[in-house]
Amino acid sequence: MPSAANVLLYAAIAGLVLYKVVYQQVRGTLLDRKTLVTMPLLLTAVGGYLTVKALPGASAAELGLLAADVLVLAALGVLRSTTTTLTERDGTTFQKGSAVTIGLWVLTVAVRIGVVALGTALGVAGSLTSASIALTLGVSIAVQNATTFRRVRRRGLPLADRRPAALSR
Repeated sequence: MPSAANVLLYAAIAGLVLYKVVYQQVRGTLLDRKTLVTMPLLLTAVGGYLTVKALPGASAAELGLLAADVLVLAALGVLRSTTTTLTERDGTTFQKGSAVTIGLWVLTVAVRIGVVALGTALGVAGSLTSASIALTLGVSIAVQNATTFRRVRRRGLPLADRRPAALSR
């Protein structure tokens, strides 16, 4: 059972991801290197720390469930990237998601909930399953952003080191 502090941390992470990633992708956002790296790095670092703390009590089955979760969410990250449009705007790349992007985000959350439900049904969901939420989301967003970066480069679009101050939000 997660502690109250962990529940608050997960709620904060969920709120941050919903706003900084999902909402901004649907609304559209200017990309720069910082926006592509910061969120996944933060989530992966926090999630990695929490995951490492939970490793000593994890079973082999729970580790296998985590590996499968990471692989599926990484694949969904690639798919989400391919559903966004990339255009040049104000000296950098503008990214805008679609209805399919939203659907894939819903699927991403459903898969994560499904993994927890499956682990619980199989009797293998321990502290690692809940501790790894930030890690799995961080990896999924990192793969999505790496795929987006590759698409930006392949299309020859500009990517500013930093957003112009007047355009930052």
